[in-house]
Amino acid sequence: MGIFDGMMGNASEIDKKAAEKDLGDLLSASETVEHAYKLIRDLIIFTNRRLILVDKQGMTGKKVEYHSIPYKSITHFSVETAGTFDLDAELKVWVSGSSEPIQKTFNKQLNIYKVQSVLSDFVCE
Repeated sequence: MGIFDGMMGNASEIDKKAAEKDLGDLLSASETVEHAYKLIRDLIIFTNRRLILVDKQGMTGKKVEYHSIPYKSITHFSVETAGTFDLDAELKVWVSGSSEPIQKTFNKQLNIYKVQSVLSDFVCE
């Protein structure tokens, strides 16, 4: 991920093993990381069981919030592709019990269709 992408808040794909290392003991014994994306310091992780949003807080990033969303709780989702002048793509996820979506921004180089396909595979099972 380039510095410009980091400043713009755009996510890019990262190695699954690096994501598993960042999660440490948060994963269950039978849980594996399928896809992972980094947004500056934060992570968006798709496991075989849930979607995990990792929010590193503060100057040092030592305080971390892990937001776990079971795939069965996702009611619907949408993607907005990047355009000619709009350099980012967006993923919006609605969770049952919440009227506002969780929204994440991805850089133009990332294939938003792949992200949507990954989410669709887990949500539509």
